Amino acid sequence: MNHRYPYDRRRFLKSLGGLAAAGALPRILSAQTKFAANPFALGVASGYPLPGGVVLWTRLAPEPLAPGGGMAPVVMPVAFEVAADAAFRKIVTKGSSYATPDWGHSVHVEVDGLEPDRWYWYRFHAGNATSPIGRTRTAPALDAEPSRLRFAVGSCQQYEQGYYAAYRHMLADDLDLIVHLGDYIYESSWGKDHVRKHEGPEPITLDDYRARFARYKTDPDLQAAHALCPWLVTWDDHEVENDYAGSRSENDDEPGWFLRRRAAAYQAYYEHLPLRRSMVPLGPDMRIHTRVAFGRLADFHMLDDRQYRSPQPCPKPGRGGSNHVEGCNERLNPEATLLGARQERWLEAGLRTSKARWNILGQETVMAQIDAKSGDGLNIYTDCWDGYPAARKRLMECLASAKPANPIAIGGDVHSFWVNDLKTDFDDPKSPVVASEFVCGSISSQPPSEDLIQTAKREGADFIHFATGVPRGYARFELTPGRCLVDIRALADIRKRDSDCHTLSSWVVEDGKPGAKPA
Repeated sequence: MNHRYPYDRRRFLKSLGGLAAAGALPRILSAQTKFAANPFALGVASGYPLPGGVVLWTRLAPEPLAPGGGMAPVVMPVAFEVAADAAFRKIVTKGSSYATPDWGHSVHVEVDGLEPDRWYWYRFHAGNATSPIGRTRTAPALDAEPSRLRFAVGSCQQYEQGYYAAYRHMLADDLDLIVHLGDYIYESSWGKDHVRKHEGPEPITLDDYRARFARYKTDPDLQAAHALCPWLVTWDDHEVENDYAGSRSENDDEPGWFLRRRAAAYQAYYEHLPLRRSMVPLGPDMRIHTRVAFGRLADFHMLDDRQYRSPQPCPKPGRGGSNHVEGCNERLNPEATLLGARQERWLEAGLRTSKARWNILGQETVMAQIDAKSGDGLNIYTDCWDGYPAARKRLMECLASAKPANPIAIGGDVHSFWVNDLKTDFDDPKSPVVASEFVCGSISSQPPSEDLIQTAKREGADFIHFATGVPRGYARFELTPGRCLVDIRALADIRKRDSDCHTLSSWVVEDGKPGAKPA
């Protein structure tokens, strides 16, 4: 059986030969090495399922917050097993990889040769230690017509501002998939009434970002959700720095300096999530936009709104980043983009050729027009698609002309829930609805002003059906051939790890009928 690793055996041994010639050969630990502390303290994860395989992840870190995760600068062989049952009585494949210091002793194994559309269990072994057991699922065959896909969507999980009770409730949701839409970590400390704290200053270096990711991944509820089922992910800004846009930082730093910081952040992101080899970062560049199919039921078009975007228009003097603006002509620039020209073309090609019943656009923020000013004129937030209306119009016109089946945009970023119709012209009540949008709140991050949200809802009454920033939580989706059912799941008290959760509102999009209706 063929397996693909970030370091496959032939490539790995060849690299060791080069290091030996240079006098820099790292020491390879024995498979019988004894760890004084659990090296699997950050758990396990899986992601990006295919009909015959999936990515399996772990990182060796016996002291997660220490430099190098408490690992010496050595190479460690790591074995894995995949079984058809939770007791591992029927092991279907096994193999080994290497955890190396240059990638933070992370392990990404791309297992293939599995059966489509079925559950598997997996675990890792390193020295005398065995990891927790994870559960994962392969995608259906490309020509299959599944009867159901059930997934949860979350984003924005500021560690200090609340516990991850949302993930605890996902465990009971009978999910096939979890989709995370960015702000997996926060580089900065902000907000009020913290329930726990980051360690150390704002991250700049690779070691800084590794420690910040490790702090977040020590959370037991986040670990349990990763072990529950496969994930798809994209990033937003806080995985690097608030409001960055391409090579421009919030503080308008020298671009070369900022790109070195971005390279460190991107590498730490790769090291801590179950990403495919095709997503490995090359310095400050990392392709994470991709397409994942679940038979003919759904295509997920996972987008990157950060790496290629134009700078936000009309920033505050001497700074980059977002702003609330009125009358900003700069935002009307027809060349401005969130996705970059190549990704726009890639997305359009995928939408035009998709054969799926549902087309899910997984991206970071809100697409619909959000006007925070009552009456005439607009007051908009430039970090969302409102800051790039020409780019949004290109996408809406693509949806109108390509007519992919049942497009649904899912987003995060704004720490509030929104149910919107997407149109080619938000200022024209007669403009046709071309897609539905669900912005899925935040796992723990504190919300903007509710007065602002309700003003925007009134101003967009013909296309904004629901909006609130009061609760933290997530969204739960169930796709069938005939409908998409969305439950907005609200937590009672984010300050409690065992907070209750209830369904605040439910919405339905029917096959062939764009626009959400109350369920």
